[in-house]
Amino acid sequence: MDGYDKGPGGGAAGPGEPAPEAAEPGIAGLRPGYQIAAACALVVVAIAACVHVGMLFLHVAPSNTVTKQHGDVIDEWIYPEFEQNWKLFAPNPLQQNVAVQARAELRTAEGGVRTTDWYELSAEDGAGIDGSLLPSHTQQNELRRAWDFYVGSHDSQNRPVGLRGQLSERYIRRIAYMRLDREEPGGRGDEIARVQLRSKTTNVRPPKWSDEKVSLKPAYRMLPWWPVEPDDLPLADDLPLAGEPDRARAEGMGR
Repeated sequence: MDGYDKGPGGGAAGPGEPAPEAAEPGIAGLRPGYQIAAACALVVVAIAACVHVGMLFLHVAPSNTVTKQHGDVIDEWIYPEFEQNWKLFAPNPLQQNVAVQARAELRTAEGGVRTTDWYELSAEDGAGIDGSLLPSHTQQNELRRAWDFYVGSHDSQNRPVGLRGQLSERYIRRIAYMRLDREEPGGRGDEIARVQLRSKTTNVRPPKWSDEKVSLKPAYRMLPWWPVEPDDLPLADDLPLAGEPDRARAEGMGR
């Protein structure tokens, strides 16, 4: 040893000199300006967390004076990222199986029109999830949440209630079109002109020890036919980009 003590910071302290003081941990070890900035950031995060928890509480709480007066503000905060579904903890949990089906009206290459059979969209998602250790979020929730979104924003006559009703229509229509287009229901040259959806709701059979009697006959909710709009069509990789049609036409004339 050379007679020098190593300070906490790794520096050497001379004989008889006090060791350098260790820096205080956490925010206290920062310079005053940084301490103020860190404290302000913590205050902002704490306020945002309190507001978020309060909004969630008001969203799931029974109707009250606050929700009646400020329901629009609460909905804007919650939807769509923080939507809550507490049906699992309801006094009467869901006792029905809801399956979503879709079919298409095709415009054939010969100029005719024909309608496909019903495609079991929910069953296809279930088959993709069954046996999968890591099923995708899309397979589990996209179709189910889209249907819940539609039902919750329409009345019993399938009339949209507010702007969310119109949004839900476009959303579920695009999902149906993309699913049907993936199945390629028509022949070469056939195009999907319209799509239609329906739900098939079946009661879950009560357990053997229960005296409850329920009908196992499925109930259907039929939605209207929706024409496929240009915005519903996915972008094709082989479509010419802006400014390319003239070049493609010139190349075709040069052949």
